[in-house]
Amino acid sequence: MDFQICGFSNLLFFAIFSFLTITSCALQETRPAKHSPASNSPAQINSNSVLVALLDSHYTELSELVEKALLLQTLEGAVSKHNITIFAPKNEALERDLDPEFKRFLLEPRNLKSLQNLLLFHMIPTRIESKHWPVEVNKPIHHTSLCRDAYDEKIQVIQKNGEKLVGEARIIKADDIIRPDGIIHGIERLLIPKSVQQNFNNRRSLRSISAMLPEGAPEVDPRTHRLKKPAPSVPAGAPPVLPIFDAMAPGPSLAPAPAPGPGGPHHHFDGESQVKDFIQTLLHYGGYNEMADILVNLTSLASEMGRLISEGYVLTVLAPNDEAMAKLTTDQLSEPGAPEQIMYYHLIPEYQTEESMYNSVRRFGKVRYDTLRLPHKVVAEEADGSVKFGQGEGSAYLFDPDIYTDGRISVQGIDGVLIPPEELKPAPKASPVAKVVSKQRRGKLLEVACTMLGAFGQDSHFSSCY
Repeated sequence: MDFQICGFSNLLFFAIFSFLTITSCALQETRPAKHSPASNSPAQINSNSVLVALLDSHYTELSELVEKALLLQTLEGAVSKHNITIFAPKNEALERDLDPEFKRFLLEPRNLKSLQNLLLFHMIPTRIESKHWPVEVNKPIHHTSLCRDAYDEKIQVIQKNGEKLVGEARIIKADDIIRPDGIIHGIERLLIPKSVQQNFNNRRSLRSISAMLPEGAPEVDPRTHRLKKPAPSVPAGAPPVLPIFDAMAPGPSLAPAPAPGPGGPHHHFDGESQVKDFIQTLLHYGGYNEMADILVNLTSLASEMGRLISEGYVLTVLAPNDEAMAKLTTDQLSEPGAPEQIMYYHLIPEYQTEESMYNSVRRFGKVRYDTLRLPHKVVAEEADGSVKFGQGEGSAYLFDPDIYTDGRISVQGIDGVLIPPEELKPAPKASPVAKVVSKQRRGKLLEVACTMLGAFGQDSHFSSCY
């Protein structure tokens, strides 16, 4: 009886052990399937993917921007669904050729969406190899990019003059990287969608508007340059309520009109001290004594500039050096108000530094700056790695940058005296032509007169005198 009980116990233990073993094996088989990461992730990227090739390629600047824009997960989903084409700008296009201000705009955290749109605009969900390029010249094919904010703006693929183009960018390395799920072409420049360009321009224009045209600006009578009604009170340190041109009274001097600004009688900005500082800097810098002499002794511009600075305005002074000032003739300086008019053309009612002006001319080619000599403007453009002002004989180069910068007054040394183009037109050239014509006419009249006298003498008694 005891033997039967013992055998039954062993049999029961073996059955329970077998059940537990089978159950644990089943749990081990089902657990990975239940908690597999692959089931939660939208896509799996293998080592032969075009995305991995991009991150490991020589397009280092583009790959760094992709990581900073947090686009890896988005691109993984795109690669899992489509066979994509990436137009990768060369490193120089994103490093040296890109406007520094635009690059700073893209890397600001608040502009992350603009950076993402810019990068996604270089990718299309279609595989385009070099053999798929349109054969017919000047007949483009348009493709939709991965940038959803581009709306109706598409990437144009075209062939011109034997070259493959994407938009305005030239293909420099066709089929540079080929993978089963995508292809990468190297291009010479960046493709900028209109939405990103508009965001960048709006950011720039809002700053300029807030600095130049504050809200609630009073109305000005254009005939008298006086306020039509009293200006509202302005807190200390705020920008002036009037543009600088309306603060200037008509005439050779810069006497401000009675336009209350943040300085007023309280002088929250000590413009007089700032003007003295920059004139002392010119004298200690050397080579600009003539400019300082004109501002202080020959004219009253120094005191008037100090008054404008006290009223809250800013100025950029293009200061010709002594060698350039020595080329001015006595006739140019002897006329009443001539020195002031020359200096007015060298005063820009903006605060500009060497860096800001050089970046502007690099990006926009030619920039026209307003001067205090209305309505003349001075044209700036890039030349020989520097900034060139003016045109023709009345031009000058930025020679000594940032001689003085204090946030209100900026002094930039130039190697020539700027003359408005209208005054450089050779108007007196017509006089030599008139003289030549008069000489020819005079000779013709004498010839006709002599002929008539000769004919008259043949039949008169005066012929006997000869």
